[in-house]
Amino acid sequence: MLDRLPVEIVERIVAKIPDTDLIAASKVDSVWWQEVRQEAYKRWKNYATTIGHVQALRKPFEKGNIDWISFEDVNDFYKRWIDRLTEDQLYIIEKMLRNGMVVDPQERETIEHALSKQRWGGDPWGLNWEWNKWTQQE
Repeated sequence: MLDRLPVEIVERIVAKIPDTDLIAASKVDSVWWQEVRQEAYKRWKNYATTIGHVQALRKPFEKGNIDWISFEDVNDFYKRWIDRLTEDQLYIIEKMLRNGMVVDPQERETIEHALSKQRWGGDPWGLNWEWNKWTQQE
């Protein structure tokens, strides 16, 4: 029955599916596969954009014009936020890669590199959390 729904309805349904179940929906038929692929790319882009916005939000705190206790709280908060967004993004792109949804060789290479860095405890996107020099002092 799901394979007989109009594309517009499939688009709406796919948009509501959580990340953890998204790729499974691609197994219905080719229309669902295409819609899931589009939605996965959209979510990948949204995660990347959100990560960029979060990085921009922390900029005022790099100036060193806040007290140390506030700095540690802010630093921890932003680090956890970025880490969570990165985990969610990597989850989506790994599922896309494993299910043949990434056809561009450069994208495939980028994803494989990011996943490899994550597995070894690295920073997959090179988002160094180095703050200004006064925070690095002992």
